[in-house]
Amino acid sequence: MDILKKGLIILLVAAAPVLNAQNKSTLQETFKQSYELEYAGDYSKAVNLLKEVYNEESYEINLRLGWLTYLSGNFTEAIPYYQKSIQLKPLSVEARLGLVYPASAMGNWTHVEKMYNEILEIDPQNSVVNYRMGLIYYGKEDYATAARYFEKVINLYPFGYDGVIMMAWTNFKLEKYREAKILFQKTLLISPGDASALEGLGLLK
Repeated sequence: MDILKKGLIILLVAAAPVLNAQNKSTLQETFKQSYELEYAGDYSKAVNLLKEVYNEESYEINLRLGWLTYLSGNFTEAIPYYQKSIQLKPLSVEARLGLVYPASAMGNWTHVEKMYNEILEIDPQNSVVNYRMGLIYYGKEDYATAARYFEKVINLYPFGYDGVIMMAWTNFKLEKYREAKILFQKTLLISPGDASALEGLGLLK
């Protein structure tokens, strides 16, 4: 009997690498098919496909399901997948950025800001999040706070259109007209004939 048990153990150990390889191959094929379905716009089918191989401890599957359920319009269902991804990888910026999509679609701006602040704690120089936070405070007409975020963006990307034009308008709102004029003029170097920059310069005459 002991011999049979030992033989079974040896057999299982020997088979493990083969089974693992097969599982990885199956998962890779499933992901491949899910991308094809996504590109075809069949999000629900892509979701169902991944649910067939769902593993609660897989960051990749949870992240992918978060994205696909968001695309399919199931915003409430998407959020727990992203939250699980963050739980599995606490420093993940991409999962937090992903969670912003369903949260903003549901109008949960408090949660959106929470995610952005968490990202900036992890990555203070993240240009995407600094820019979006700038937009949020610009929309709130808190131009002084918006300026702090946009300043980080243009320090990282001094010749980037989005940061420069928004910093120009923020300076205009703060009545820093000289700084605004310089940035509107710089915008025209980045984007010749830009309507927003020309409008700003027109208001400064």
